[in-house]
Formats: sequence, C-alpha cells, structure tokens
Amino acid sequence: MSATARKTALNAADIRAMKGQTPIVSLTAYTTPMARLMDGHCDFVLVGDSVGMVLHGLPSTLGVTMDMMVMHGAAVARGLSHAMMVIDMPFGSYEESPAQAFRNAARLMAETGAAAVKLEGGVEMAETIRVLVKRGIPVMAHIGLTPQSINTLGGYRVQGRDEAAKPLIADARAVADAGAFAVVLEKVPATLADQVTEIVDIPTIGIGASVGCDGQVLVVDDMLGFFTAFKPKFVKRYADLGTQAEAAIAEYATEVRARRFPEPEHTFADQAPAKKT
Repeated sequence: MSATARKTALNAADIRAMKGQTPIVSLTAYTTPMARLMDGHCDFVLVGDSVGMVLHGLPSTLGVTMDMMVMHGAAVARGLSHAMMVIDMPFGSYEESPAQAFRNAARLMAETGAAAVKLEGGVEMAETIRVLVKRGIPVMAHIGLTPQSINTLGGYRVQGRDEAAKPLIADARAVADAGAFAVVLEKVPATLADQVTEIVDIPTIGIGASVGCDGQVLVVDDMLGFFTAFKPKFVKRYADLGTQAEAAIAEYATEVRARRFPEPEHTFADQAPAKKT
C-alpha cells in the first residue's frame, strides 16, 4: 500500500474528541521500524522536525528542509496502521503567507500520507491556521517554547512565566478559535498549562508542561535513552538503550580485533548442505 493510500483508525476529529475523556499518548518517530513499535500504543505519532537534531546531527531544527520531512514522513507512514500521523512543517515553509503554508502543507500530506500538519506560533499564525483548516488541512498548533524561534527567544527557556503568561493564554485562545484541533504546550509552567487546558476547548499536548494536560508527547530517542550526554529536565528515561548499544558495539569491535567473530556458525561452507529427501 502506498503512503498516500494509507488509512488510519484515528483522525483529527477523534483526537479532539478525547479532550477531557482519556489522556492522549504521542511520541515522535522518524523511521518505519520505530513507527511500527509505537503504532499500537500511541494515539498519534508526530514526525517532528526534531529529526534534524536527532538523526542528522544539526545544531537546531532550522536546517530541516521540506524534502527531509517528506522522506521521513513517508517512512513513518509505512509503519502505522492505527495511530494518526501528524507531520511538522519545517522552518520557512509557512511563515511567509497562508498561500505558502497551504502549498507546502498540501505537499506534505499528499507525499507522506499524513493526516495533519503541525506548525509553531500563536496569535501571529491564527490566520494561517484558519486558511489551512478551511481548505481541508487539519492543523495542530504549537506554542510556548517554539524551537524554530530559538534565535529570538534567546535559548531553550521556559516560556509563560510572570507577565508572559497573558500572551501565552492569548496564543492558546487564538489557535483554538482559528480551528486548530489540538495545541502543543512546550516548556510551560505547570500551573499555566493547567489554566490553558481549562480555557481552550481543544486538547493540550504537553512536553515539559503539566500532567494535567490532555495528552503528552516526547521525543522517542530521549525517552529511550539513546542520548547519554544530555537529558532535558522534562524527559523521563524509560530505558537506557544508548549505553546498551554502545556496550554491544564495543563488544563487537573487541571480538573482530581478536578474530573471535565471525565464528564457524556465522560463515558458509564451500558446498551447500545436501537436501533432505
């Protein structure tokens, strides 16, 4: 089945209807094998532009391109049959105008099979969200810490403290009124995240926000412990696969250098074994 023909059990309306009913589960995915592992457990899978940092070694998400998102989105789609797939619009693909946003969002959905797009921004992106939704493109909004705006935010800092709480609430109301079916709250104080969750009629998806949000999302490589040098405060490591993988690689290297691998059972004889009659 092609990526564009893929059908999922869940869609934007389903996710929106989960508000206040049951916690929404989400993780990021960038590859087919990882998508297959999480498909039966997640309500939606996010193909995040964090792929630039996680898989491509970029210093931020700003270098991620449309082609990269299409490639990884199509790969994730091949691994999903239950979870809804949401895909990030990369930096520079939607900010210029609603027309630009529609053109690129339509491409992402057509070429990957995604059921919705996610874009960053609040009040300033409300009109773009409104246009996309009217043209048949479900939109998940993203406010608080918006990584694509890292240069103007001055770093990966908590957003919405003190006087900054009112603008963040305004952002949440604006994206909900514009028609977004859900909104990600990243690195927002817990009390404020709870307040936003009560105010808006769409699900809030927390990442470094509050247990009171309608759902949660994490970068899968963070929660599986593939990165050992750095762990954000809001990440809980459910495994330590990075350490295990490095240990396995080190053992392999040792055996190769000592000529203990491959062993006879890992090699092939000069003649094929006789077939049983």
